[in-house]
Amino acid sequence: MDKAFREADILLPAKADMEKWAVAACDQYTGEPEYWARVEKRVGDSPSTLRLILPEVYLEETDVDRRIDAIHESMRSMLGTGFFSYYGDAMVYVERVQSDGMVRRGIVGALDLEQYDYHVGSSSLVRATEATVAERIPPRLKVRLGAQIELPHVLVLIDDVEKTVVEPCASLKEHTAPIYDTQLMEGGGRIKGYLLGEKEKKQVEAALEKLNNNDAFNRRYGISGYPTLLFAVGDGNHSLATAKEYYERLKAANPGRDLSEHPARYALVEIVNLHCPAIRFEAIQRIVTGVDTAKFMEEAAKKLGLDNTLSAQRVISVIKGAERLSYIHNPTSELSVGSLQDFIDGYIAENGGKVDYIHGADVVKQLSMKDNTVGFILPDMQKSELFRTVIKDGALPRKTFSMGHAADKRFYMECRRIDK
Repeated sequence: MDKAFREADILLPAKADMEKWAVAACDQYTGEPEYWARVEKRVGDSPSTLRLILPEVYLEETDVDRRIDAIHESMRSMLGTGFFSYYGDAMVYVERVQSDGMVRRGIVGALDLEQYDYHVGSSSLVRATEATVAERIPPRLKVRLGAQIELPHVLVLIDDVEKTVVEPCASLKEHTAPIYDTQLMEGGGRIKGYLLGEKEKKQVEAALEKLNNNDAFNRRYGISGYPTLLFAVGDGNHSLATAKEYYERLKAANPGRDLSEHPARYALVEIVNLHCPAIRFEAIQRIVTGVDTAKFMEEAAKKLGLDNTLSAQRVISVIKGAERLSYIHNPTSELSVGSLQDFIDGYIAENGGKVDYIHGADVVKQLSMKDNTVGFILPDMQKSELFRTVIKDGALPRKTFSMGHAADKRFYMECRRIDK
């Protein structure tokens, strides 16, 4: 195949306090400015990826343009002063000890944006797992426009039940020293990175080639005639969509120019195995406010075919703290959350109201005590459902699941040039 995942020219600090260098993903802790204030104080004047990203808690601040200019200036300064060590045609095997003690393993490399399409209904080799909100791309694009460096917090999932791609790379530890090994700040655990040798890179490519076999792909999911989904974006989809938009704009501005080898054609990501025990899916619950609860539930029962007869899809509604288990008999999606979200969106469009996305059933029960409010507690999505649902439905509704707590999201570490 034309490799969708390949080596990258990776940059890492030649000399730095790596605990201060690595910071959490920019789209985390958006409601906790105190978190980012602590990070700012912890980093101080030390070199840090904090100077190369825009934490989204600051997106609505009046000085956002000044912050973006400062980011671009930090990139120019680091590149111009020989701050980075260069690793050409590299892949990095990563072991991340999460805050819960579980070890998440992955491989950092370059993903081909020509083979990625985040739109619903995409049949590309690389697809989004959740619906992409177009309005979330422009603020990120402002940072990428004029940037010379990208940093990844994107986690891309592969459905490798036999553990043939990532896990064999652990043998590197027997004969290779890590290129970084550091504690992560703010309870983020610990991370180590090992440079893959030529042998390991070829093994990774061969294993991905085998996973990409279309006949085997269709047999795996009991389907027929579907194009292969090899890579599903599990976390950081809007950042990857921004890289795609940047590249598409570059092509549009350079008609006739060969950009096949331009660095912006690729984005630095970490691929992880869906079947890694450290990868856990947690349902994101719903609270609907500003509605006539009796009318809302009457319409839900009618449209979704809700009753207490067993079926494959179920949902718990919560009004004034009282829970009611119902089963969906008129599904519009492969998952309960998809069928429910379709109804909520349609109801609000016609009748008004608002939906919010909540972590934790206890919070749903508490919020449901308010007037004109309905809460919904959804079952956790099983790992076996993810790829099958994306294949058949195109993408999950936004806020379908969470891949763990904010402290366990990917921290920025590796860098890569995207200009030429």
